[in-house]
Amino acid sequence: MATERELSEFLRSVERKAFKRALYHVRDEEAALDIVQDSMMKLAEHYGDKPAEELPMLFQRILSNSTLDWFRRRKTRNAIFSNLSDFEGPEGEGEFDLLETFPQSQESIDEDSPEVSTSRKETLLQIEEALMDLPPRQREAFLLRYWEDLDVAETAAAMGCSEGSVKTHCSRAVHTLAQALRAKGIRL
Repeated sequence: MATERELSEFLRSVERKAFKRALYHVRDEEAALDIVQDSMMKLAEHYGDKPAEELPMLFQRILSNSTLDWFRRRKTRNAIFSNLSDFEGPEGEGEFDLLETFPQSQESIDEDSPEVSTSRKETLLQIEEALMDLPPRQREAFLLRYWEDLDVAETAAAMGCSEGSVKTHCSRAVHTLAQALRAKGIRL
C-alpha cells in the first residue's frame, strides 16, 4: 500500500516528463496539462491503495489511455462541427523548450560560449522537430523506452500491445530519426 506521501512524491517526480510526453503527442500545452492532471487524479482516486512499486506502470498506462481519449474526443468534436479552424491551436503561443529537459551543471553553462550554446539549442530543436514528425505509435514507443527508461515489457503493458510491436515501433522510430537528423547534418 502506497502512503499518501509516497503517492505525492511519485506524482511530483513524474509531472514534468508526463507533461512533455503528453505535449509531444497532442501538440497543445493546455490539452497536455489537462491530460496529465486527469491522469494524476485517476491514479490517486482509483489506484492510490496499490503498492508504491506498481505506481509507475499504472500511471504510464493511465497517461497513454488519457492521451488516446483526448484524440477520440477531438475526432468526434471535429466530426460534429464543420468549422475545423475553431479547434486549431494558436500559432506562436507558448513555445515548448526542449532545453529545459536536459539538466546541466552550472559549470558547463558558464563555460559554454554563445556559439556553442546557440548551436546546441538549434540541434535540440531539430531533434524535437524530427521526433514530432514520427507516427504517433512510434513516437509513444520511443518516448516510453528511451525517455521514460521503461523496458520492452513495461512499454508493451503501457501501450497495450505486444513486446514485438514495441520492438518494431522503436526500431522504426530510431531508424527514421537517424535518417531525418542525418539529412539535417546532425551526427549523434
